[in-house]
This record gives sequence, structure tokens and C-alpha cells, in this order.
Amino acid sequence: MLSMDCDIGRYTVKSSIGTQSFIRVMYKLKKIKAIDLFSGAGGFSLAALDLGIEILAAIELDKDACDTYRKNLIQNRKNSIKLLNKDIMTISPDELMNGLQLKEKELDLIIGGPPCQGFSSHRIKNAGVNDPRNELLIRYYDFVKIFQPKMFLVENVPGLLWEKHKDYLNNFKRIAANSGYNILGPFKLNAKDYGVPQNRNRVFILGLRDDISISEGDWPPSPTHFKDKKPYWVNASEIFEKPTPSIIEKITAVLGQDVAQKLKFKNTLIDNKSDPNNIHMNHADYMIERFSLTPINGSREDVDFRLPCHSNGYVGHKDVYGRIRLSLPGPTITTGCFNPSKGRFLHPWNNHGITVRQAARFQTFPDDYIFSGGIISQGKQVGNAVPVNLGKILLKSCVEIIINNSQRDDKNADEIS
Repeated sequence: MLSMDCDIGRYTVKSSIGTQSFIRVMYKLKKIKAIDLFSGAGGFSLAALDLGIEILAAIELDKDACDTYRKNLIQNRKNSIKLLNKDIMTISPDELMNGLQLKEKELDLIIGGPPCQGFSSHRIKNAGVNDPRNELLIRYYDFVKIFQPKMFLVENVPGLLWEKHKDYLNNFKRIAANSGYNILGPFKLNAKDYGVPQNRNRVFILGLRDDISISEGDWPPSPTHFKDKKPYWVNASEIFEKPTPSIIEKITAVLGQDVAQKLKFKNTLIDNKSDPNNIHMNHADYMIERFSLTPINGSREDVDFRLPCHSNGYVGHKDVYGRIRLSLPGPTITTGCFNPSKGRFLHPWNNHGITVRQAARFQTFPDDYIFSGGIISQGKQVGNAVPVNLGKILLKSCVEIIINNSQRDDKNADEIS
């Protein structure tokens, strides 16, 4: 819930209201304007648009991701967004600002997550330290420096906090401070604590222009879901349609009656057979045989069948080829989310990897959000996205800050007049 009390053009953050009421209030007044850098398939933009934030422009290099963004957010949802399918290093921030007919400090918000592979935990030892993609974090700030928005919000992987990457992070903080911005964070947040059915740690940095004030403890927003009290974490079971009675019996045998009967499942969609993202990997027969031996909630450790790479006492990466655990939030959805060899991405009871649509549900995309390209490209787009519901909660808190500062400025203007 968002706290707000509105009086025709004045905002006061007092009473709790839901998202729909919040959107109605937003439309009564001047809309908050934002641009999305490294927009990918549009998870962050969708979160913003659902809140009534106006996305003026988005930049993304990947062609399939741009096709996804265009079809879903511009064409199907009828938004007027300037989408640039270009390398951000070739785009002039000044020219973009002029093209949007904006002046310095008129933009409210810049959002986006620079490509994170250079900071990924999958990079070993000093791999990634000089990855040129890391420089894109600094390029992000070039746009902040020109537009001078009220605030900016950056998303990245936890590896950004590692000692070997501290120079990039410190440089980012330094140039932000020298340009008149206060930095909050970086904060490591887990999506499962905000109603996303996924155990996904990500780092967020909020930058506030020095004329924007905030009360201590206002950011990041407090968790909304919990392990041991209501509202509870959302379990992976809610991603999947309800199984047959025979599968329910197998689930009950493993999880126990008390846990199994509390599981919630998704209602079956009538048109899911026509969904181009309702696809999974085609596995070799010997892999299907191996999957068939993996029990509910099981992993490769539960099967006598051994792949050559897992023989000779190999003990690492125990989650690969594991079935998704139904009574817990799902695994971190990565770019290889459709491939059981990349993590615990085996369907909870069927003998294949999860579909791209199921991966997108873990990222809280609606089922009418269609991803372009082949299965590898679709998986990449889904895995790189900001979970939509997490994005909404973070952006709501940003809007609250803007609203409170607008109220303060109006009050000061009244006192002067």
C-alpha cells in the first residue's frame, strides 16, 4: 500500500491507498516523467507505466529485446515512447534531451540496469574486472549529468559490491557527488521479500539531486512479504497450473499433508497453447530418462544416473538438473532459465525444463507479455529483467519522495506569496 492523502493538487503522505487509487491521483496532476536506460524487454518500464509514470524514451541495444519492448509497451499498451535500438555509447545525452523537448532538471527520474555480466558472481577470480561492460555503469551517469533528473535508480547484481569492483562503484559515487547528487546505497534487496515468487538478490542505488530531501529510513522501502509471518513469501507453486490428482499424491508424499494442502496453483489459461513463449527445451532421450528418475523437490544428488561431468567425485553446483521446490520461492531466474543444466530449472513434476512463460511468471510479467526471438533470446530477456512487482514497489517509493518534495515546495511558495 502507498501512503497518501490528496487535496486537489496537494499531496500529503498520510493514509494508505492501493495502486489503482494511486494511479488515479497521478493522472489528476502533472505526470511524472522518466527515461529508461538499458531497458531490455521492459520490466522496469512496465512497472513504471503501471504506476502512471510516463516513460518518454528507452534505450536498448538488443534487437529482440527492442521488438519485445515495442510490441508490448508501445503498440499493445499504446504508449508514446521514443525507443532507440542503439549502442548507448553512440547516443548523445544532449541530443536526446533536446529531442524530447526537455530542459535541464525537468526530467523526474532515470531508471535502468547497465549490463551486469562483468559484475556477475559467475565470473571467477579476477574475471570481469576489466570487462568493458562495466564502463556502462559510468555511461549511465553521463545521462544523469546532462538531464539532471530529480532522482535516478540503478539496478545491478550483488557482484557489484565485491572488492575487485570497488573502483567502479567508488568512481560512480564520486562523480555523482561532484555533480550535486546524494547517493543512497548500494542496497542488496531480495525480490522474495517484496512479493516476487523468486529468491533473487539484486543491488539498487538511488541518487537524489541535492535539492530533493528525504527522511531517514524512507528508502529502500520495507519488505512486504516474510518467511515467518503474514503476508508470507510467494511460493513457486503459484507459477504452475494445478497438477493431476496423481501428481498431488506424489507432492503430498514428499512435502507432507500440512505443506501440500497449503500450496496454491495458478488457474489454467485457455489460450496457453497458442502462447509463443509456452515453450521449453527439447531434451535428448537419455536426459528425459534422467529427469524421470528425479523425485519431487529432488536434485541430481537424488539420482543414481550420473552424467560424465558429474562423476569422479564432483560435488559442485548441486542445484543443476534439480526440480523447482514448490513450497519455497523459486530460484534466481537467469538468462539460462529454460535450461536445467544452468540451475534448478527442471519442471516440478514434468520431465523437461520450465517454459519461458513460467520463467516470465517468476519475474512477475503478465501472461499477455510476449517475448520476441528464439528460446535462447527469450530466456536472455526474461533473465535480465527487473521483476515487475519489485519494480513497482521501488518506484512507488520514489514517487512518494517526489510528491513530498512537491508539497514542500508548494508550501514554501505559499508562504512567500
